[in-house]
Amino acid sequence: MKRSFAIMSVLVLLTGLFAGCSNNNTSQPQSSPSASQTDQANAEPQILRMNAAEPETLDSGMSNDVISGAFIRSLYDSLVRLDKDGKPVNSVASDIKISDDKKVYTFTLRDSKWSNGDPVTAKDFAYAWMRVLDPKTASGSAYKYYPIKNARAFFQGNAKAEDVGIKAIDDKTLEVTLENPTPYFLTLATFYYPVNQKVVEGNADWAKKPETIVTNGPFKLSVWEHKNKIELVKNDQYWEKDVVKLDKIDFSMIEDTNTELEMFNNDDLDWAGAPISGLPADAIGPLHEEGKLQTMERATNYYLLFQTEKAPFTNEKIRKAFSYAINRKDIADNIGQAGQTPLMGFVPLSASLKKEGYFKDNDTQTAKQLLADGIKELGLAKLPEITYLYNTSDLNKKIAEALQAQWKQVLGVDVKLVNKELKVMFDDQEQGNYMISRSGWTGDYNDSVNFLELLMEKNSSNNSTLWHSEKYVELVQKAYAEPDESKRNEYLVEAEGILMDEMPVTGIYSSVNSWVQSEKVKGITVDPLGYIDFKWGYKES
Repeated sequence: MKRSFAIMSVLVLLTGLFAGCSNNNTSQPQSSPSASQTDQANAEPQILRMNAAEPETLDSGMSNDVISGAFIRSLYDSLVRLDKDGKPVNSVASDIKISDDKKVYTFTLRDSKWSNGDPVTAKDFAYAWMRVLDPKTASGSAYKYYPIKNARAFFQGNAKAEDVGIKAIDDKTLEVTLENPTPYFLTLATFYYPVNQKVVEGNADWAKKPETIVTNGPFKLSVWEHKNKIELVKNDQYWEKDVVKLDKIDFSMIEDTNTELEMFNNDDLDWAGAPISGLPADAIGPLHEEGKLQTMERATNYYLLFQTEKAPFTNEKIRKAFSYAINRKDIADNIGQAGQTPLMGFVPLSASLKKEGYFKDNDTQTAKQLLADGIKELGLAKLPEITYLYNTSDLNKKIAEALQAQWKQVLGVDVKLVNKELKVMFDDQEQGNYMISRSGWTGDYNDSVNFLELLMEKNSSNNSTLWHSEKYVELVQKAYAEPDESKRNEYLVEAEGILMDEMPVTGIYSSVNSWVQSEKVKGITVDPLGYIDFKWGYKES
């Protein structure tokens, strides 16, 4: 029962963004506790009990996954922060001025400190952002900074550091110059975190241990026992510490979703499920019927990758055959069960400019013919063994088994399922050690280009298909610079059309976040992009 998103341009999506940020407003909780609630909250230690997968990194410059992102948002604070509606509000920046041509942003920083007591300065932001863009860092997050003047060119080795539009004017003033007016820039800037230069350069492993990591957010790291637990505690150096009511967040790391839900039902957890964990696929329907399930549409696609340099997926007809043979509606309705919507494209429906998609769902006859044609073109007597790589989770397992059954039924192909831990799966994908694999992307902003830009560079952590198209790149680059909305949309639709014609990736469904939470838990925000923020959370007695 997913509500259809209306097609909105970025300008409409972020209406009021400029006016809302050129002021002295600080971030505010969306549902502030009353005085009586606050008294109750202060009567006993505020400890939130959660479950999460192991984050890949707590280095804010290297993070590129939702799990790490959730911890990093708790540990760090940027110039702006997203509220529950996905709107950027002032945070470390006390004031933001935007030039008349919408290309120069001047941020004024408030007084704030790192968790070790050092002052947070504009130079910390400039250093952190340039560190991400430095080709030697090889950060998978560099693309987020590409709206900044010469950021892409510097990352690709075609410009000097001094050419990049990031300037610390003094300790309290940061000036950022963009390539083009970018209405969603402040939303992107919520992911542009600072780092403490002295700490980073003093220890290569600074972000791996509680005793060495230094952060500036509402919480700080107190315990990290890998694959066991993480504990965050309130940061007493945080500039807005008075609004932070939680004293501690205890994260267990239970992979089995049935165990997680059982712990929630036994009052051992205050929250179970998305966006940093999951619920058992079989429990979604019953929880929904009982009125316990909370859901929120999000700018996230669940999709498949084809390794386009590994036979037989070097052939686009075979890639299409495996795509067209999938019954997405069956997967969304009977496995997802939380309002997921079949996706016959790549961009999720929240940001899609062609919601009807680029091909028919469950087009079995076309799939059979394409497979036969592809095998003939490759000169094969039969297909080699086909493998499908996915990471450990109840939902992923059920989807993998459904795909396996559909490919057998429609194409007569036996597909071997390969299950690995998330980090190992990512490593295999980046090294090209797979044939078909699963992935997903949560938007940094709710716009088609944020998804299409993932496939622009052949050798990047965001594109493990090894597919590349110069025409595709040209169209996305034109969209970056095009001020006319209708023309921009034409470029993006044409680009996605190329993607779906050559099929290095194929969508399965547009996602939703689904979870259960204790009635005592208040103030935690899950925004429309699917990111969770604990800053304003608290527990009623």
